[in-house]
Amino acid sequence: MWAVVAEDVKNAPKWTVYLEKVEKLNDGPTGKGTRYRYHLSLPGGHKAQQEVEQDVYEKAKKCAGRFIKGPLKGAWSYTYTAKKDGTTRLVYEMDYEMTGLLRFAGGLLGPQYAAGIKENMQALKKYVESGKGPKPKK
Repeated sequence: MWAVVAEDVKNAPKWTVYLEKVEKLNDGPTGKGTRYRYHLSLPGGHKAQQEVEQDVYEKAKKCAGRFIKGPLKGAWSYTYTAKKDGTTRLVYEMDYEMTGLLRFAGGLLGPQYAAGIKENMQALKKYVESGKGPKPKK
């Protein structure tokens, strides 16, 4: 799961609703300080770009950061826990607020955004279980 979510970010549109494309904004290996620009196609025909920066990158344990430019401000994290049966429990947490023009549509977009996150987690599970994503690096 870590390989798909944290190391293969450019392919996140394959399992993420509202996401058209991802750009890595800095050179070098992925890790703490890596920045990405997400190109979003939101409900209601809204287009937006959101930039994020990773502040925590603990391989197979936690990847977390903050929204640095775009319609959201706040923070996000993915926490991974290996289970005894060989599977991984993934918890995604986000504390955000909408800014700019989306701030005015927040009441309308908020529930759709929350539903999109749930849909993303279900699509991620299906994507990983199908074996389509990259395999973990050893």
